Amino acid sequence: MPFLHLLSLALPFLGCFCIYRASPNQRWGSAPWPAVPARAAGVVLLALGGWAGLLAYSAVAAVFVFCTALMLFFCLIPYIGVLVGLRRSDTHESR
Repeated sequence: MPFLHLLSLALPFLGCFCIYRASPNQRWGSAPWPAVPARAAGVVLLALGGWAGLLAYSAVAAVFVFCTALMLFFCLIPYIGVLVGLRRSDTHESR
């Protein structure tokens, strides 16, 4: 996979992750990240991801990939956070 294609998917994922971690209802950590810096970083990462998509694909394909990636990442990240929380609280006793 060419570098720009990977970058056009990795940057929106990181942007969505930053925005999600700024939410008070996030499940990835015990406390949310500071709202303003995390959301600002998320918006910048989303903009850079959109720009990388425009360089990697045609305009129509870039918009489609970007919007589809946003839908996927904003839906997937909370579920991954719950899974991580379940793994952390899972205690196995060795006998």
